[in-house]
Amino acid sequence: MKNYILSALLLLPLAGCSRQPSEYTAEFEPNLVHAMKYQIKEGIPMEQAMKDASWIVDGMFGTPDEPTLPEALQDEDFADLISLDRIKNAAGPIAEGSGLYRKHCVTCHGVTGNGRGEASAAQDPYPRDYRHGIFKFKSTKRGSKPIREDLARSIRNGIAGTGMVKIPDLKEQDIQALVDYVIYLSIRGELERTLIDDAIFELDLEGGDRIIDRQLGETLAAGGREQIEKQIEAWEKAGEPEDDPTAALAERLENFDESMEIAVEMLEDIAFDWLDAEEDVVEVPEPPADIPVADNHAEFVKLSEGDQAETLAASIKRGQEIFTGKVASCSKCHGEKGYGDGQNKDYDDWTKDWTTRAGLKPEDTESLIPLMARGAMPPKNALPRNFSEGVFRGGEAAEDLYRRILQGIEGTPMPASTFVPGEYEKDDIWHLINFVRSVRKPEPETTEAI
Repeated sequence: MKNYILSALLLLPLAGCSRQPSEYTAEFEPNLVHAMKYQIKEGIPMEQAMKDASWIVDGMFGTPDEPTLPEALQDEDFADLISLDRIKNAAGPIAEGSGLYRKHCVTCHGVTGNGRGEASAAQDPYPRDYRHGIFKFKSTKRGSKPIREDLARSIRNGIAGTGMVKIPDLKEQDIQALVDYVIYLSIRGELERTLIDDAIFELDLEGGDRIIDRQLGETLAAGGREQIEKQIEAWEKAGEPEDDPTAALAERLENFDESMEIAVEMLEDIAFDWLDAEEDVVEVPEPPADIPVADNHAEFVKLSEGDQAETLAASIKRGQEIFTGKVASCSKCHGEKGYGDGQNKDYDDWTKDWTTRAGLKPEDTESLIPLMARGAMPPKNALPRNFSEGVFRGGEAAEDLYRRILQGIEGTPMPASTFVPGEYEKDDIWHLINFVRSVRKPEPETTEAI
């Protein structure tokens, strides 16, 4: 209750995000949590670095009402990944031809895509923070970005067992526009994080190093580059002494351009990770002929009552052995019977990023206050799935379950499978799927009123 009240109070400044645009000005919120995490961990003031990083990404990506696409992403290589026209359809105030994100997503995911919308505090798990560039439910390898269809599917169908529900009136073109906007917010947020990371590990912030010279940048943005370059050119031709003020200006301009080149390189690296996702799709093999596998609960019930009932029962038994065995060790978290009652004190990577990885304990609420005051959500345990409920958030098809068992679930405590010949092999994944389906409790019978 204490955490819920605290999180509600923290969200008060965001109240009104879903109101009409005339009532407020939509802005991207700087990543205060990421900066403060380093300030606590390294003991280095981070306000300047945070503002520098925000200045760069704001200049590249525009505002929530008037988004822009960085020049590097306007290359034809990215044409199929992200489109400014689709982004504009999703962004901006709610109106004809715009505002899809504001209408359908912002209440939970927030204007910045930080998972901190006005309704987020009451949800478990919290809505996704796109800025990490990490997504749970995807068809690609662990460590890879999702492909567009992975995101489209989550938007199109919703995510079972969460606050993200299917929106029936969304047209396919709307879904694709929202996919672009999620990618846009994710690339923007990850670039901001990367700039701050690089400042910590590569710059001497205490010695006065800067991510970018914002003051010079403002002058250049206002059209002052040509005048400055002429001044430098005249100084060089005249052979003026090195202590001339123009020498310092020339060095500032060189450093500024180098800093922007580094930021563009970071941006391209992040964007190419999204492009490379298509090559990282995990191909799912056909189940062996002697292992019956269903694609949903209804098919599973038919199999259990049909000619393959005995074969299916043997597969379920084998799956249970793997599930409770030491190699796969599924029961460690999901419990011996798959009821989700095993280890349940762990946290997802979004929480660990600003707690344990910064040397802070998620349970030590008092030490987390400086971070929660800047937007971090009170830690919640990542609860293992209770299979008796029959809810599979990333899809219940056999290939969906196969990929999640094989690759684990990105950003969560669920790891990828480690195989041991003769004890746990790839084909055993199909047995695990059958066991997991068998745990579902039957629906209670209902009788019609007479």
